[in-house]
Formats: sequence, C-alpha cells, structure tokens
Amino acid sequence: MVLLPNTIKPNKKAKKTSKRKGRGNASGAGNFSGRGMAGQRSRSGGKSGLKLRGFKQLLKSTPKLRGFKSLKDKPAEILVSALEKHYQEGEVVNLDSLKSKSLISKNEKVAKILLKGEIKKKLVIEGIKTTKGAKEAIEKAGGEIK
Repeated sequence: MVLLPNTIKPNKKAKKTSKRKGRGNASGAGNFSGRGMAGQRSRSGGKSGLKLRGFKQLLKSTPKLRGFKSLKDKPAEILVSALEKHYQEGEVVNLDSLKSKSLISKNEKVAKILLKGEIKKKLVIEGIKTTKGAKEAIEKAGGEIK
C-alpha cells in the first residue's frame, strides 16, 4: 500500500468511542449501568469523584526518600593542574580568587584541591582544603598551605 494523503487512516483502536451507559436494558448497559446496586456511589456525583483517588495514585507513585541528605556543603573540586594553568608564581589561592578566575561557581562556599596533574609554581593556599597528595605536591614545588 502506498502512503498518500488520501490513504492515511487512524489506527483502528484509536477511534473507539466509549460505551454510552444507561440507555435502556436493550442496550446491554441499562438498569444499574455498571455502577452496581443502589447507594451513594451509584448516583451521579456520588462519593468524591476521581480527585482523591487520583491523588492516592500520585502518592503511591512518588518514590520514598530513603536515608538522609547531609546539610554540610560538598566542596567544589579543583585540580592541581588547573592551579598551574591559571595562577602566576607566588600568587595567593583562596576562595575569592578561585571565583574571580571562574574555576568554581560564584555560589560555592567550600573548595578542595585534588592531586591530578603537576604543579611547578610556588603558590600560597589560604582557607582551602587539600588532599594529602595535593598538599605534598604543592609543598614540593615550594608553595605553602595556611
């Protein structure tokens, strides 16, 4: 079959109309119209409709939050190679200078220097955490950590 504008048809199941209930007993959906016996829920507008039932499904489907989320800020990670690239000899490395050189986000409150790459410049690090390997590499290059 060739696909042309005049041969396009919707899927057979897509056009199915909903069954109109309560149109007499001859229709096959008369008498109680699929609502069971008498009572509040068999009447139109009975119970609370689908609002609360839908909300229950929404509650069920939301994942349970397991464990806990730490209130401590996670440090932004800075590599030793980035310090080598962006800083001159004898410069002071602190949180403000890292933000001004766009090495970390302006919203960061804590930073940590990681050992990846090499450093040959003497740098003064103030108020920034370092890993053991990064500390050794900075001190070996002649820098200091305050």
